[in-house]
Amino acid sequence: MKRRAPLWARLTTVVGCALTVISGTTLVGGPTLIASYTGDITDDSLLETGANASKKKIEGPITMLLVGIDPRKASTPPLSDSIVVAHIPADRSTAYLFSIPRDLYVDIPADAKSGLRAQKGKINGAMALGSQVNGKIDVSNGFKVLSKTVRNVTGIKEFDAAAIINFGGFKNIVEALGGVSMVIDMDVKSEHLQPNGKQRPRLARCPAKNSPPGCDHPYTGPQKFYQKSTKPVRLEPWEALDYVRQRYEFKGGPPMTDYDRQRHQQQFIKAMAKEAMSKDVITDIGKLTKILDAAGKSLTFAGGGNTPIEWALALKDLNVDDMTTVKLPGGGNFNGDGGRYLGEEFGPEADEFFEAVANDKIAPFLLDNPKLVNKDG
Repeated sequence: MKRRAPLWARLTTVVGCALTVISGTTLVGGPTLIASYTGDITDDSLLETGANASKKKIEGPITMLLVGIDPRKASTPPLSDSIVVAHIPADRSTAYLFSIPRDLYVDIPADAKSGLRAQKGKINGAMALGSQVNGKIDVSNGFKVLSKTVRNVTGIKEFDAAAIINFGGFKNIVEALGGVSMVIDMDVKSEHLQPNGKQRPRLARCPAKNSPPGCDHPYTGPQKFYQKSTKPVRLEPWEALDYVRQRYEFKGGPPMTDYDRQRHQQQFIKAMAKEAMSKDVITDIGKLTKILDAAGKSLTFAGGGNTPIEWALALKDLNVDDMTTVKLPGGGNFNGDGGRYLGEEFGPEADEFFEAVANDKIAPFLLDNPKLVNKDG
């Protein structure tokens, strides 16, 4: 029989660390934009908290929306650079993770509170647009716009829970874990860091501010290299965070796109959850306290009126080892004038997958479509 962790530990692991998704932008520094936001993230599908709020029962299949933001400062509208959906079937035995590409070209709905007009654009901008309310940044309203956009794309009627992670404090969570072990499924070179972990210098013609055209890759010099492996490799916190940021191929290396980065993000969530469930973490009160403290400074959780402890109880049988990551087919949308690139679009199989999510039939669907399952090593 597999050992089950104490429920309070699962709070920080499955419902905490596994909700901690990764951004493709800066992971250190910056303000903690939502640290002071202590209430639930209100949405059409998530009940408001308060004296008169009623709880939504935690029953049946569960679908969670996990969003990663990294505002450079409190006055900057937050882009949702990572969007991951977690579906837990009614038997609560496992979880399925799939990503929404940050550049997915979608219909962004109108929003009265922010004055946003319905428009087309990349999905990572939906939250930023919806958060601009009366000259101030309203993260919860931006989340509502993003949630509605995701639900329109996927056909998911509602989310049972949601989390926003601010990356200003994310590095501390990974450091509290002491790193993670992952299979490196392809050769990857870092766009950002040198082999010693220090920032790569910028080209003289590409300053940090007001860079001219042609500075899409502004760095120069030696690059940190992550070699393909067949067995898990122990990654230091800075290495793990750097590895899952990468989306550019290098000369002589394998083709690489944002879809590869999405896969690595999903694998990292799974690796974090397994790391946090390990004996070394669960039996170390000091380490668990550090994880709690780090998450508390950077994570906002909405549970439909239910506390994180109540969610931990509901997910007590979740088997992290059987967590499945899913790769949704897609490619570039070149329907603009003259074949101009607009963003990404899903392939037809994605709609069939979303229908399986709605009907809580993911397992049989993936048996019939095994190519959609990521090989996590």
